[in-house]
Amino acid sequence: MKLIQFFLIIAAFHLVGCAQQDTSTDFAATTATAGDEPLPDYVRQALNSETLEDTVVHTEEEWRQLLSKEEYYVMREEGTEPSFNNAYNSNKKEGIYYCAACHNPMFTSATKFESGTGWPSFYAPIEEKRVKEVEDVALGMVRTEVECARCGSHIGHVFPDGPEPTGLRYCLNSAALDFEEK
Repeated sequence: MKLIQFFLIIAAFHLVGCAQQDTSTDFAATTATAGDEPLPDYVRQALNSETLEDTVVHTEEEWRQLLSKEEYYVMREEGTEPSFNNAYNSNKKEGIYYCAACHNPMFTSATKFESGTGWPSFYAPIEEKRVKEVEDVALGMVRTEVECARCGSHIGHVFPDGPEPTGLRYCLNSAALDFEEK
């Protein structure tokens, strides 16, 4: 019976994602639907062309001490917080979104938009060098993961279905972000 429940939970994770949906409280959801395509290699390479020089490095034990349980789960174990039930999805204030682990300024409210997914979404980072896009093959699908370019923490995913001017949708976890109002 427990084995069947386990497989049902795994199957549910594949269906939950960054598509329009009802409010979810599933802490282990994914920020993508199974049909979402990863960014093409040439786009990922262009986005990763610049890097930061002030890299932050900690052991996993140090990260456990520095981050809350939810932050550690999302940022170091590549987890996902519940859609619609997070700090910044509905945030309309002007300001800057920083990496919650190393305070790298990553996104601004000027590029935030309502995607209907339940997670904060942006069409561009402050600077391309602030984030790193890497291929993610977890959960049986291929997506493009967004990491902090300074500390390597998991922030969310990026998809080629966003608004102009970039056509990108950075679908991020609030638990991976700190917000400072202008």
